This record gives sequence, structure tokens and C-alpha cells, in this order.
Amino acid sequence: MARIPPLVLLPPIIFAALAGLFLSGMYRDDPNALPSTLEGRDAPEIVVSKLGNLPEIDPDVLTNGEVTLVNYWASWCAPCRVEHPQLMRLADEGMTILGINYKDDASKALGFLDELGDPFTAVGADPKGRTALNWGVYGVPETFVVDGNGRVVLRFAGPVTAQIYEKRIKPAIEAASAE
Repeated sequence: MARIPPLVLLPPIIFAALAGLFLSGMYRDDPNALPSTLEGRDAPEIVVSKLGNLPEIDPDVLTNGEVTLVNYWASWCAPCRVEHPQLMRLADEGMTILGINYKDDASKALGFLDELGDPFTAVGADPKGRTALNWGVYGVPETFVVDGNGRVVLRFAGPVTAQIYEKRIKPAIEAASAE
């Protein structure tokens, strides 16, 4: 019987290992999820400036006993337009949503809300992105679910669609409400 040289077996073994890694990556819950060091920790302070005549963000709102969404958005952000109808629905259902306008021109931000509607309970501008940096924001849109004690329960990077709301945001809101 002929003996198979060990080097001949190496390519199929490497291929099988890479195929296994690829398949395991395909079946992860959310392959696009970005890690957040904030989940399970107190939300950072929200330091923003006033945006037009819109209601300002009260620093104590995150610890008022109610679940709150903190949404980073911008008028120049196409995915922010995609998620906007979902945010409007959530606001219509009574969800408290704080809007933080990220690195944007104030007049364009106000125009965005005039055109599409304002789902935010209160709004602030973060023109230099310093508050976003403290929250670990990579880009917009990003949405955080914060429990009534000011603890971050979930960070979601990307547009909140109906499917994302059902699979990720709603369960986080329910978990935060149960605490």
C-alpha cells in the first residue's frame, strides 16, 4: 500500500478549516454588529447644543424611570432617511426618542425634520462629534436603547427598519422595561 505524503493532505485540511470559518460566520446572529463597550454600563453624559427652536435634551431624561432611545442622525445621511418612517411610528406609539444631530449644518438638519417629520421628544446638535465619540458612535445612524436607570441596554449601528425593530430593538426595549 502506498503511503500518502503529509504535504498532500495540507491543502484539503486548510480548505476545510477555512470553509468551516466561513460557514460559522454566515450563521452568526448579526454579522454586521459592531461591538459596544457601553452595553451594560451607564450612558455617557449628553452634551449638545440647541438645534433651532426644538425642545432641548434634559440631562436627567435618561434616569427618569422610562426606557429611552438615543438616535444619532444627520441630514446628509441616506440611511437616516431610510429609518425615519420607523422612528416616526415609534414616536406615534409613545416611545421617547432623543435625537442627536451629528456633524451637520443646523439649517439642513431643521429642513430634514421639516420635510420628513420630527419623531424626537427632544433634539440636540453635536456639530463636532464630541458627544458621539463618548458614546462610541462609528457613524450615523446609530441607536441606543437606554433603560430607566440610564444604563445602555443595546447599541445598534445602521438604520432601524421594521425587521431590525422586531428582532433587535423591541426585545431590548422589553428587557429594559422588565428591569
